[in-house]
Amino acid sequence: MSKIKSITQIGLDSKQSEALASELNVLLANYQLYYQNTRGLHWNIKGKHFFELHVKFEEIYTDAQLKIDLIAERVLTLGFTPMHTFSDYLKNAKIKEGKNIADAKTAVELIVNSLQTIILLERNILKTAGKLNDEGTLTLLTDFITQQEKEIWMYSSWLKQ
Repeated sequence: MSKIKSITQIGLDSKQSEALASELNVLLANYQLYYQNTRGLHWNIKGKHFFELHVKFEEIYTDAQLKIDLIAERVLTLGFTPMHTFSDYLKNAKIKEGKNIADAKTAVELIVNSLQTIILLERNILKTAGKLNDEGTLTLLTDFITQQEKEIWMYSSWLKQ
């Protein structure tokens, strides 16, 4: 007698999809902290790099906001509920709050460290999505990682000035 697998509306194994949605929710929590930290950097940056970084941080948080929406929508597409409270974000995020950062070097280091954390999470999610043959999640995160690797290189180069 074989077991009948329960599948989602998009044809994926339900139990594996639930595990994937859970991992995506952790990524979502980290992105929310990354987004909020970058907003704070945008508002609070001071010094000779103010003009370039003020604009750059706005670009970063605008991009993060788009990715947050895409991650939440992917969780919904899988048939589950995205996290949506700050208490859940704080409880599940590995990225810590960057409070009152006004120094350029410290700010850019926070960006690099946050992106490194996010990429590690995304690479683990790729493993789960690969086992599930979930092309939607694979494509989404592969696109994210390609962009983030370049950003880490660029911000790390800036730090070497």
